[in-house]
Amino acid sequence: MATNFAARANQALMQSSPKWRLAIWLLLMLSASLWSLQLWQNGARIQSDILAMLPHLQQDKLTERALNQVEATLANQVYIAIIAKDETTAIAAAKIMMQKLAADLIATGKQGALTDIHSADMRLGEALGQYYFPYRFKLLTASQAEALATQDMGSLIEAATAQLYNAFGYANSNLLAQDPLLLFPANLLALAPSSKVRASQGILLANQGDKMAAVVIAKGRESAFNPNAQLAQITQLNQALDSVKQRYPDVTVLKAGALFHALAATQTAKSEISILGLASLLGVIALVWLAFRSVMPLLLAIVTISSGLLLAVTFTLSIFGELHLLTLVFGTSLIGIAIDYSFHFYCERLSDTERSAKATVAYIFPTVTLAFVTSALAYVGIGLAPFPGMQQVATFCAAGLLGAYLTLILAYPQLAGSRLPSGSRPLALAGKYLVNLTQLSNRLTTPLGVGCFVLVIFFCFVAGLTQLKVDDDIRHLQQSPTSVTEPENQLRTLLSGGTDNQFLLVRAPSEEALLQQLERVSPILEAAIAKQELGNYVSLSRYLPSHQRQNTAYRLQGEIYQNQIDTVLTSLGLDENLKPELQASYLAAKEQYIAPADFFKLKAGKQLAPLWLAPNGNATDYDALNDGGASTEHGAIVLLGGISNIDALKARFTSTTNVQLIDKVADISAVMGHYRLLTLKLLALALVIALLLFSLNFGFKKATVVVAVPALAALLTLATLGLIGSPLSLFHALALILVFGIGIDYSLFFASAKNHGKAVMMAVFMSACSTLLAFGLLAFSQTQAIHYFGLTLSLGIGFTFLLSPLILTTQKS
Repeated sequence: MATNFAARANQALMQSSPKWRLAIWLLLMLSASLWSLQLWQNGARIQSDILAMLPHLQQDKLTERALNQVEATLANQVYIAIIAKDETTAIAAAKIMMQKLAADLIATGKQGALTDIHSADMRLGEALGQYYFPYRFKLLTASQAEALATQDMGSLIEAATAQLYNAFGYANSNLLAQDPLLLFPANLLALAPSSKVRASQGILLANQGDKMAAVVIAKGRESAFNPNAQLAQITQLNQALDSVKQRYPDVTVLKAGALFHALAATQTAKSEISILGLASLLGVIALVWLAFRSVMPLLLAIVTISSGLLLAVTFTLSIFGELHLLTLVFGTSLIGIAIDYSFHFYCERLSDTERSAKATVAYIFPTVTLAFVTSALAYVGIGLAPFPGMQQVATFCAAGLLGAYLTLILAYPQLAGSRLPSGSRPLALAGKYLVNLTQLSNRLTTPLGVGCFVLVIFFCFVAGLTQLKVDDDIRHLQQSPTSVTEPENQLRTLLSGGTDNQFLLVRAPSEEALLQQLERVSPILEAAIAKQELGNYVSLSRYLPSHQRQNTAYRLQGEIYQNQIDTVLTSLGLDENLKPELQASYLAAKEQYIAPADFFKLKAGKQLAPLWLAPNGNATDYDALNDGGASTEHGAIVLLGGISNIDALKARFTSTTNVQLIDKVADISAVMGHYRLLTLKLLALALVIALLLFSLNFGFKKATVVVAVPALAALLTLATLGLIGSPLSLFHALALILVFGIGIDYSLFFASAKNHGKAVMMAVFMSACSTLLAFGLLAFSQTQAIHYFGLTLSLGIGFTFLLSPLILTTQKS
């Protein structure tokens, strides 16, 4: 059926006018150009966010909300540490930087690229003090609670007395009149997590050896992975740092944040697009010129590549609305594949110079069509991966091949009719190669030769495949340079580990149950810090004690205000007339509770609100949290920083069903491993389908040989990867799908060669060279994912080129 369809299509092409075909092609290209231009004008953009390539995890609603909240909280933050010889210089330099950043906003009168510029908020502690003070009877530190539980009033009176006579203490007459044992200040201090950072004059400070670091924090208004936003943010930042350097030339700067990783990735991708794409294009041009010695094949080669790239961009933007930078890097390989059709056309014309362009297109049409379909299906296989970026690569390359195929079918009959210089030399070289290969294959067909060949192949398989290791770590998608990672690691150390991407998600059926669960989690994390498994954590349990904990504190303080108030006032030398007012205040506070609804209205509360996940609500707007909904599950996020032993940390919560350590990196890596196996299974399935399909055209025996070439090439590639120590990942598996698609093309052309073996050999040689130019260059990419992809394809195409001519030399005709 497939043969009959191809024959009918070929007959229709032969009857159509080359001029009409060219007109149709020009109309298609013009339409694609206009549509693509409209897409750009309507907001289509270049995307450089590496996260956009990651697979979509199947998570429950609460986990998905938590991931989104953490990403929104941590994303686009920029941290700058200005390191000076002393504290005074560090503070002054930080203030200059903050003033410069703020002045840029005022001067322009516009929204700046960087916003929320701050260091330490000295008024925050005062605001928290004003909020919590009315609830002082519901607050106790662990040591205070223990003293009251054991009725050790003496230690509390002794501590209060020490504060009274301490010149730097926080006691005053007003506070003593309302909190005679001075319990509240210690509770206020306990709100701040343990950290190496301290505040002075509104600036965060941290010691770095014998020097002082001042930390300034800002937030990008737009995504750090937006190239335009990157430029605006780094420009504003550099201008501020230049102002600091002019005043204090001896200071050094540490930078951290997604901005610097994204900037490095964008620069690397742009550099690789220009270098790899240009090198590939120049290589293909040189190859065409050396083979055909004519301007027209060179011009048509450029037309073929250009039409392919035009359709690739148009289809990708139409489907995704954006074009990923890594898609463009991968897409440079399209140059080496799209040109294959031009090679086959001109090599066939060289072998029969009397045949017209129209007749040559008709002659190669069935094989080229079958090759296009198999290559397109190979890209569809890549598109099945759960990576939006890889789906873009599949769409980009499949559409690009379609553009090249349509150019061959519609434009070549009219444009490629000029006579070619004699191609006897390249054809003779191809023929000589085939003769030598035939002699070699004849030797191998002897029992001894077959035995030695099988033994060598078997040894290579065993030696390589047994050494092959697996690596599904998503961090190999992008490895930032040390110029970015080293300063960031130093700054994380200054900030007690900073904040990692991993976090705890705590669940509970009610608000009170959630707060109680958070309180049970905190001692576990403190133990992890003591064991140096963790650097720090941020939990709402510090700020929102449960009703149970508040009731316990209230009951324990009854020992002070109901049983021993006289002793307390006498011991501290306070007026006994304070007793009725203190007792009245204590009794009035019984039904007063610290509640999330009130806390999240504070400035500090708004900063911590993203850690609160009420049912079907927006964590940043507490009033919207109780609007109702089907779900009744409450959740809270506990941020973690300075994780040094993730496995030990996970083990601490394995038996707790309502506390989950969310590790997106590990989860995505597991998904990558799953799809790596699935892709290899799809490859095996594709080989079986191809065998059945080709059996209809060539018979089972010949179809087996055709399919065996890419299958053997894939196995040899895997063995070689094992021998050179390159770990197997999803990107290797995706590349093997493409090896199958391209390898099938070579096999098909040789299986259909008949009396044109030299022309096919020359075309396949040029095709392999152009493909190796493209993918071989990708193997030099600094991005591991692209490197793996290019390396695997280079090996696979190389093996396919060596094996595919054996179809022609061994077949009996």
